[in-house]
Amino acid sequence: MILRDLVNKLPRATVAGSLEVELTSVTDDSRQVTPGVLFIAVRGEEVDGHQFISGALASGAPVIMAETAPPSGLKAGVTWVHIGDTRAALAICASAFFEDPWSTMSMAGITGTNGKTTTAFLLHHIMKTTWHRAGLLGTVVIDDGETVETAHQTTPGSLMLQGLLGRMRDHGCRGVVMEVSSHGIDQKRVANLGFDAAVFTNLTQDHLDYHGTMENYFAAKKSWFDALAADPLGKKPTAIINVDDSHGLELAESLAGKMPVVRFGFGVHCDFRANNFKQNARGMEFELTTKTKSFLVRAPLIGRFNVYNLLAAIAAANACGIRPREAIAAIPEAPQVPGRMENIGHVGGATVFVDYAHTPDALENACRTLRELNPRRLITVFGCGGDRDRTKRPLMGAAASKNSDLCIITSDNPRSEGPLQIIREIEAGINGAPTTSIPDRAEAISSVIKAARAGDIVLIAGKGHETYQQFATETIDFDDRKHAWKALRERTEETERL
Repeated sequence: MILRDLVNKLPRATVAGSLEVELTSVTDDSRQVTPGVLFIAVRGEEVDGHQFISGALASGAPVIMAETAPPSGLKAGVTWVHIGDTRAALAICASAFFEDPWSTMSMAGITGTNGKTTTAFLLHHIMKTTWHRAGLLGTVVIDDGETVETAHQTTPGSLMLQGLLGRMRDHGCRGVVMEVSSHGIDQKRVANLGFDAAVFTNLTQDHLDYHGTMENYFAAKKSWFDALAADPLGKKPTAIINVDDSHGLELAESLAGKMPVVRFGFGVHCDFRANNFKQNARGMEFELTTKTKSFLVRAPLIGRFNVYNLLAAIAAANACGIRPREAIAAIPEAPQVPGRMENIGHVGGATVFVDYAHTPDALENACRTLRELNPRRLITVFGCGGDRDRTKRPLMGAAASKNSDLCIITSDNPRSEGPLQIIREIEAGINGAPTTSIPDRAEAISSVIKAARAGDIVLIAGKGHETYQQFATETIDFDDRKHAWKALRERTEETERL
């Protein structure tokens, strides 16, 4: 690619040097610079890329893009592009370098505090069933249409994101589903990326260590929809919004007249409305009513919150060109989402579930869902992560104790904090259920499963699909599901010996 082609896409760029430079790649990591690579200096949360410009030049970068003017005595043969926002420029350059892969596929993005992953899995399943190949970018896995790999962050950086979309396009994917995090929006990772469907699931307390306030958190989510309304990038995006959520209703009202809005929920004014919800331990069914038709939806999921996820997936599929009847026909065969109300197994008449619920609202919803199955006792194992929003810790304790018969507080990902201090802050919110604290998570899981009796339900909450546990000095392999399976197997073997 010629530098001129990139610069022509950038707003208000000032160039010192030749525009006819041929570029082989683009990067914001000076360690990846070789001759022919454009280095874009981005200011990060902890590191400022401008500090590494000299290193990039030493490695042969022919072009520097920065938020500062070129220094006096700029090295001969080097072009300097001065621009006001290099993070936004990175998104534009990444998209252009990979030839705007999103423009040829049906794109669905999902944002919100809870439900992003399950909604993404459901919509991806609908797309694959209908179109054979579809891409998935999310918290758990990345599916590029040919291979599936473990994901390491919800929304990748601009360069990785556009590269993955390029792979999906090249592999014949007709559609892509991706989770869109508030961090990804705020850091402009999804800037210059067009969508056909933009989903808002809900907003509850989370990530306040990053955003500071709920107002800022909501503003970050809202800015994505505002950007799509202001510049749809050649697509015709539809906002698909849960208006049973107060923030969702506010968002929907703010977008009226600016872009198409589809409202979903249980309310009478919803465009995709659920009625007559029923469930048992094997799954659920409900009536879906649109403006013109009604459908019976059956799904191998439990929980009222999953009705919202299903409504979002069906409405988003419709915005991407898949009719509701086709989407609903695919749902009964939807796979279980890893670590999302995942049924791990049974022993001695007790059932064990693992769920990612790590916010007060999500934990309360998970507990209420399992309570509706009428267990003899609901036993909840949970903790809170270190180096994150401390204000939600007592709220997590309150949510669990209010809706459980027994609570076991344990470690989540303590990171640099002491596990006992985190547990004490959770205990401050306990008000109701008997509670025991077992800091060692493996011991907590094992002891609860050994003690569970016929009719009990055990909920292991907080880490879901995660396969690690982070401490101050190390990160260890840890999977709630594997530890639960191990405890179930050991108890079964012990029973057989007796």
